[in-house]
This record gives sequence, C-alpha cells and structure tokens, in this order.
Amino acid sequence: MLNRIFFVCLCLCLCLYSAGSAMSCRWMDHKFRQYSKNSLDLLDMMAHNSINTTEDVEVEETVALPEHLYSQVSNASAEDRLGFTVQVLKEVAALFEEDSSFASWEEKQMDDFLNIVTQQADGLRSCIVSHSHMKNKKLHMYFKRLSRHVLKQMDYSVESWELIRKEIKNHLMRSDVLISSLLTIN
Repeated sequence: MLNRIFFVCLCLCLCLYSAGSAMSCRWMDHKFRQYSKNSLDLLDMMAHNSINTTEDVEVEETVALPEHLYSQVSNASAEDRLGFTVQVLKEVAALFEEDSSFASWEEKQMDDFLNIVTQQADGLRSCIVSHSHMKNKKLHMYFKRLSRHVLKQMDYSVESWELIRKEIKNHLMRSDVLISSLLTIN
C-alpha cells in the first residue's frame, strides 16, 4: 500500500515538473519569433530615421561580432544556448540604456525596442530549467568594449549609435538562428 502511494506521489511530482517546464517553454514556441521579428523591425525603422553618415567611420575590431562565441555556443546544450541568448539580450538592453540623446531615432522607438528586448529576455529566461546559468565573461567584455570604445570615444554621436545599431542587428539575427533550432516545428 505504501509503495503504491509513493509511486503515485512520484508520478504526480514528475508530471507537475514536466508540465511546468513545458508550460514555461510554450513562450519560446509561441512568442519568440514574434518578438524577434518585432525587435529587428524596430532596428530597421531606427535606421530609416538615422542620418547615414557611417560610410567614413572605420569599423574597428572592437565592434566586430564575436563569431567564436556564437560558434562555441551553437554546439552547446539547449540550456546554455538559452542562457547565452538571454545574456545577449540583457547586454543589448544595457547598452541601449546609455546616453542616446544624440542618436537620430525617436525616443518612442527606443523605448519600444528596449521593452521588446527585455520581454524577450524574460520570456527566454522562463524556459531555462536550472536558473544557475553562468555569465559569459568574454561576451560581457565585448559589450563593455562597445560601450567604451565606440560610444564613449565617439562622444555618443549619431555615427557611434548607427555603428551600435548595425552591430546589435547582427547579434539579434545570430541569436534568432541560435534559438530557432530549439523551437518546436508546428
């Protein structure tokens, strides 16, 4: 009798646990593509409002997308890919919260973009079962370099923000590819 009760309790716990993790990942299956598309569309609209004067600005190695980090994480577990993408989105939000008063895009577009990126990060974080994901220090340092060597050294100019906008678009597209491989095909 006790064995049956124990077995029923064990099954119930396992069902609740798997239902909880499936429920949290429903966000990824149903909302990720929409949020990803919206964030990329907003970045494109921000470009249309931008004065395109970056042809003369040389893109330094500091700005170049850290391909090696994306290559490493593309072979990692689903949890690690989710954690990495959440960190990218959080770093993007932090970068765009810096002094953007000289950026040529509208403040509403900036607010909408930040809102979508933050919601996307929160939604993906809800899909991570073990919330003890380690921060990727190289990725964090890359975003610090963007802040220091692009924005600050270029005095937060229109040109510096346009460089950042283009680079962030590359990050969001790479993150989209990274997460799309985890999505359930409907």
